[in-house]
Amino acid sequence: MESSARREEAPLTPREIYERLDRYVIGQDAAKRAVAIAAHNHLKRVQARRLRRHSLIKKSNILLIGPTGSGKTHIARNLADILQVPFTTVDATEYTEAGYYGKDVEVMVSDLLLKANHSVEDTQRGIIFVDEVDKIARRSQGARNGAGSRDIGGEGVQQALLKLLEGREVYVPLNVTQAWNKSDFVQVDTRDILFICAGTFSDLHDAGDEPGRRMGFGADDAASRSRRRISTKQLVEFGMLAEFLGRLPVVVQLELLGEAELIRVLTEPPDAIVREFRELLAMDDIDLEFDDGALREVVRYSASRGLGARGLRSILEHVMADIMFEAPERRKHQVRVDAGLVRARLAGLDSVQLSV
Repeated sequence: MESSARREEAPLTPREIYERLDRYVIGQDAAKRAVAIAAHNHLKRVQARRLRRHSLIKKSNILLIGPTGSGKTHIARNLADILQVPFTTVDATEYTEAGYYGKDVEVMVSDLLLKANHSVEDTQRGIIFVDEVDKIARRSQGARNGAGSRDIGGEGVQQALLKLLEGREVYVPLNVTQAWNKSDFVQVDTRDILFICAGTFSDLHDAGDEPGRRMGFGADDAASRSRRRISTKQLVEFGMLAEFLGRLPVVVQLELLGEAELIRVLTEPPDAIVREFRELLAMDDIDLEFDDGALREVVRYSASRGLGARGLRSILEHVMADIMFEAPERRKHQVRVDAGLVRARLAGLDSVQLSV
């Protein structure tokens, strides 16, 4: 990570950010463009504040909506690498309203502070990725003005996050494992921290589907890509606070990846899974090759079970288990993985719990 004292440079343009994202993130062109614009505006806002200029630019916090394995976390992590800022991923379900057993939302910033090697200046320009944000939707059916039953893990967390999303000076614990110890804390300004929230909102996706009307070859894939856009009204009815959504002005809806895109995920990016397995076996002097049919079997299995790109690694780990076990004993050999081997290994895999 570069020092915060580096000389001021012109912010990366949206096209530059998009092109760098495109190297690692397959598909989701609309999402990458929207994220690139939001990131560029965020850089300009940070630069203006750093130069002590009066600026009207508001925070460009992002809400990513999409099915499991569509690339939400992958986009956020690669964006942090491109911008060269500290990055942390947190799970919204771990947090509760202040005063209850569980993590206070300030611990999110504390975790980012840890990733920034306790540099407050670097922390204040980092990115916090809040996953599973749909799981903190309002669950109580009481009055919406706060009366009635408390929803400490849902609406209460949304309320607590408002100040962080908008930008405030907050006191965060220095030790994330002892968040209850209020004697050791540091003041952090969240005005320049970019928050990227993400959730599947699967109920809203399911509501928009009409399975009975899918007909013909490839209809399932076409239907998944032509899903209706999720509106702010639907999100509010789902249980998200209007004030919370108002602090996430950039809403990006990701699509389910098709089989062709999943094959590209396996092979094209610099950190592709197939490249990784080849490198692992090359260290044992083994030349590894995958047939096109083998890769198609892997992505069909993942797509048919709705695992998306996230499930590809678990599937390949299972397929390659015996080969990896015997690799040190088969030096200077060539190993070819074909469709038959993949089908044989995947037979009965449904009884095994894949970790995705």
